[in-house]
Amino acid sequence: MNDAAKRLRTVTADLDYTTVTVLVNDRSTETGQFYLRNPKSPEMLIEFEKPDPKTILFRKNSAEIYYPKMNRIEQYDLASHSGLVQHLLLLGFGTDEASLKSAYNVTLVGEEQLEGEDTAVLELTPKDPAIAGQLTKIQMWVSEDSWTPAQQQFFEPSGDYLIARYTGVKINRTLPSSTFEINAAKGVQRVKKE
Repeated sequence: MNDAAKRLRTVTADLDYTTVTVLVNDRSTETGQFYLRNPKSPEMLIEFEKPDPKTILFRKNSAEIYYPKMNRIEQYDLASHSGLVQHLLLLGFGTDEASLKSAYNVTLVGEEQLEGEDTAVLELTPKDPAIAGQLTKIQMWVSEDSWTPAQQQFFEPSGDYLIARYTGVKINRTLPSSTFEINAAKGVQRVKKE
């Protein structure tokens, strides 16, 4: 994992992002593409296609969410939350063992086949009380081929959880700068959010 973290420059993957609300037994899945460049100073774009299109761009300490149906971009300043963004959104992408262990209590749960892929399953318990207040634990299935996450499951104190599943992962492909731009329609409305 340490060697893979040093070499990682870009990641592209298909993404299924499932939110589960346990109390009302509700499950919703968004599907799209995931693009990451330079995990140490990350640029990340998630382009959801279904059920409702939207594009999320993270760059440095900011995020933008584009809703094409409304032709609106919401802009967020994440400077005061940059640690949380790094810990959650980029977890396992370019993260070395020392970084994981400084932020989490890490337990190797075992090995598991995930849709035919050999993975090492890690359980991470946040050390930072601010993160622990949001997440009780994270399970991460790490591909034994690429040493990047094949799946992440984030458990909230309420019992609800999120699952991010990455398939068709490609490592260190050349990604043009235009990959990390939102292609909004003419006349897009920009709104700054807190």
